This record gives sequence, C-alpha cells and structure tokens, in this order.
Amino acid sequence: MSAYWVSCYREISDPDKVAAYAALAAPALEAAGGTFVARGLPAKTYEAGLEQRTTVILFPDVETALAAHDSPAYAEALEALGDGAVRDMRIVPGV
Repeated sequence: MSAYWVSCYREISDPDKVAAYAALAAPALEAAGGTFVARGLPAKTYEAGLEQRTTVILFPDVETALAAHDSPAYAEALEALGDGAVRDMRIVPGV
C-alpha cells in the first residue's frame, strides 16, 4: 500500500537553511523511492487551513518512507536544515 510523506512548514526562520535542506533532501528522498507530488503554498485554504508551505511525497509503502527518513542521506539534509524551520511532518498510509 502506498504512503504519503506530508511536511507542513509552520515557521521558516532561515530561508538559506531551508534551501540547503531542499538541495540535499530532494535527491535523497527520490533516490529512496519517493516522488514529489505537491510542493509550495496552498492555492486556497478552508476551515482551519493555514497558509504554510506544504510538501507531499509519494512512496511505494510505509516501510520505504520510514527507511528514507532514517537514511544517512536524509540525516545530512536534516543537519543542513538545523533550526531553520519548524515543521509538522507525518507519514500517512495510502488507501
């Protein structure tokens, strides 16, 4: 069953660190089996929706998404991000 990795950026305090993270994270996650399906600010929000950068990555399954998160290549990306942003990140099984 597929899985979705969803990251919402609650606060970006250092855009340069976010850019350094993105430069490392995208190739690491794609190499680990992820496909970016959405990235950016919402076109429109409803109900309690927040205007925050959101990224959605499709993985073949939950196990692959977890392995991508725990990989050395992604750890390097997280190190580059450091305290540059506060994010809400989750891995959600597909239907």
